Amino acid sequence: MNSAPNPTPDDIERLHEQLERMQTLARVSRVIHSTLEPREALQRILGEAVRLVRAWSGSICLINPTTGQLEIEAAEGLSPEARAVRLRVGEGITGWVARTGRAARVDDIQKDQRYVHVKPGVVSELAIPLRVAGEVRGVLNVDSDRQAAFSAADQELLEDLASLAAQSIQNSWLFESARQRARLLESLVRVGQRINSTVSLDDALQVITREARALIGVKMCSLMMVDESGEWLDLRASHGAGPQYRAKPRLPVADSLLGIVVRRRKPMQVENVQVSGRYQNVVIAREEGLVSLLAVPLLFENRAIGALTVYTGQPHLFADEEVRTLSAYAELSALALEKARLYDRLVSLEEELRQSERLSALGLLAAEVAHEIRNPLTVMKMLHHSLNLEFPAGDPRGTDVRIMGEKMDHLNRIVDRVLDFARTAEPLRAPVDVAGLLTDMGFLLRAKLKHAGVNLVLRSEPELPRLMGDATQLEQAFLNLSLNAVDAMPDGGRLIIRTRGVGCRNGSGKGRVVIRFRDTGEGMLPEQKARLFTSLLGSTKPQGNGLGLAIVRRVVEAHGGEIRVWSCPGRGTAFTLIFPVPARS
Repeated sequence: MNSAPNPTPDDIERLHEQLERMQTLARVSRVIHSTLEPREALQRILGEAVRLVRAWSGSICLINPTTGQLEIEAAEGLSPEARAVRLRVGEGITGWVARTGRAARVDDIQKDQRYVHVKPGVVSELAIPLRVAGEVRGVLNVDSDRQAAFSAADQELLEDLASLAAQSIQNSWLFESARQRARLLESLVRVGQRINSTVSLDDALQVITREARALIGVKMCSLMMVDESGEWLDLRASHGAGPQYRAKPRLPVADSLLGIVVRRRKPMQVENVQVSGRYQNVVIAREEGLVSLLAVPLLFENRAIGALTVYTGQPHLFADEEVRTLSAYAELSALALEKARLYDRLVSLEEELRQSERLSALGLLAAEVAHEIRNPLTVMKMLHHSLNLEFPAGDPRGTDVRIMGEKMDHLNRIVDRVLDFARTAEPLRAPVDVAGLLTDMGFLLRAKLKHAGVNLVLRSEPELPRLMGDATQLEQAFLNLSLNAVDAMPDGGRLIIRTRGVGCRNGSGKGRVVIRFRDTGEGMLPEQKARLFTSLLGSTKPQGNGLGLAIVRRVVEAHGGEIRVWSCPGRGTAFTLIFPVPARS
């Protein structure tokens, strides 16, 4: 058998060196993988590199994806001025390594034209490319104040270290990305709840821009909305903007950068709006220090209603996660804006309803006054004719009597016109789904109920028969009762509306539909309840005018129904409406 040759002393020395190198790299690997903080990981990598090759100073430069420049992210032995140096890819020895992906070992920098002087006293340099996922993302540099301070073995050692460091860098970046994503999502949920808690449109606009600026961490945020014509974008809110930006003109949807975002319904970013030919307000951007832009559409039901835009004060490339986060935030914002619009519309409709109530009640009041005038006027006319006042021709008293008769006739015609004007229109009868009508009303009132802290409970008996009535008048009566109930619960409470049929299945022709509005409000005193329907101007509420219940009574009576009231101070009030149901043919 052939025995293996005995190792020479050189072989043993090389094995010792390899073992020591492997042990060193294993120890270094444990050190640099002991943290997931990106900057701390880079600083540990650099510290080990400087120690292993006994360097004088060192740095790790990474390529900024936005500017494309090499920026120092970790340093040892460098002054603050040296740390601030930026190099283009290809500039200096560091830039050459970043561009070529090859290591550079320079024994004397004075003889290398590529060197860019950063630190006085540097004589030799060793630069190693840092590859992450197969792509050069930075450079590891070590320097010395001695010539030829670094050997081929040092270069090989740092290349192995760079391979280990690449995985650490990638892990720390992935961890930081995940942490940033979690932070953005947490912020998104928080601000989403905040913007949806606002009910006024103007308040919602201000909250959206303020929270978006904080969410992405930018210099300024603005919100532009499409006008009613669909042709223009108007600035509706901003946060962090100066007076010149706030005074900028409206933008055409058909021919502007933000118009593209609205038309295509997709996000867009611009690296530097100060030099962009597509940006309409370059001068304003320069004066206010706005640089990078990210704009996302405000989408509601797949329709763009505007654009939300954020600006940075420094060149910045918005990451995919930032774009997705702002887009999701914009969707929440669009929903909040539409909700606020509906609430403002509801407030407007409520005011219109109140005005309609006033006009309707004025008609009722005029009818009451006309009736009160007609009674004594009729007596006056009867007495006037019964007196049979006749005077000789030429007697001026005859003229007075004639004029008195004419004026009483005139007053009678005025009373007739007032009564005709105030006369209630007959309901336009058609089958009415009471449960559906109440459900629609609850949807209309949802914002007001939420704002008032009132919980609406609808309880409808299945297979409830339809009423023959005027849906518009009935809805007005139901809405009046619901609004009165909300007003009676200033600290919140419950409004329970229950509908049921009574005697509707026996075919007797005496069926009824009963609708009960029960609130948990303040209730009424007996004297308030006693004069509830007695006077148009006798309100049971401190700031009310008594008109809503007068209209409710008119509607119920016009439909052949009746209204009953129960109320107890401190326990609430219940209005019960009872309507007849026509017999089945």
